[in-house]
This record gives sequence, C-alpha cells and structure tokens, in this order.
Amino acid sequence: MSQIKERQEEIIDEFSMFEDWMQRYEYMIELGKSLPTIDEQHKKDENIIKGCQSRVWLYADLEGEKIKFSADSDAIITKGIIALLIRVFSDQTPKDILQADVKFIDEIGLKDHLSPTRANGLVSMIKQLKNYALAYQAKLS
Repeated sequence: MSQIKERQEEIIDEFSMFEDWMQRYEYMIELGKSLPTIDEQHKKDENIIKGCQSRVWLYADLEGEKIKFSADSDAIITKGIIALLIRVFSDQTPKDILQADVKFIDEIGLKDHLSPTRANGLVSMIKQLKNYALAYQAKLS
C-alpha cells in the first residue's frame, strides 16, 4: 500500500471515531492548528488558491524527489481542510501525487458536509496540489 493510501486510511479511521459532524469539525479545526506553517515570504497573491471562498495560501517546494507543502488560511475550517490534504500529499513524489485519488474525502463524507462554496474550494485545493506535482514532475523529467 502506498504512503498516500495509508495516510488516507488513517484519516478515515480517525473520522470514524466521531459520532457527529460537530466533533469532526472540531477535529478539523485542531488539525488546522497543527498545519505546517507557510513562511511569511510565501504568503503572497501568486500562492493564493483561486476558487476558494476564504484566502488559502499554498506553497510547494521540491526536496530531493519529494514535494513538501505548506499552507495557511484565514478561515479555521478551511485551514483544517488544507491540513488534511497536506497530510496526505506532502513528502510524496510528484508521480505518486498525480496518480493518487482522494477517496478519503468521500469516505469521511466531507464534501457532503461543506457549503457549495467550500466544496468548490476543496476541489480547487486538490487541483492546485496536483498542479504543483505536474510542474515538478516536468522539472524532474
């Protein structure tokens, strides 16, 4: 099992321990607090994810053959969402990121419990993570 799949399974297991979505939201807020903080120099307009209701900055750096992501958001739930995605995709190769699905989002029911604008933001976050992977994949080839 790939690391990405393992991380997704861990998240699915963690979310299954909660009885309702209020507890899951609280957990996501806690995850957002533990997000690898983006360096202030990377908090600029070019790193803002387009399509998100709140401001979300995402930065990627290639270390060896793996991508390290850092992010921040001005909204606590959104910060928790990007923290989940970074947990799954950071420290992975571009190829693994590009081939990965994000089945854990459906399995934990996240998309069903987001407003339409937040759900669009989630799709934009995934797209941006994969765009970074695509760019670094080309660089490595």
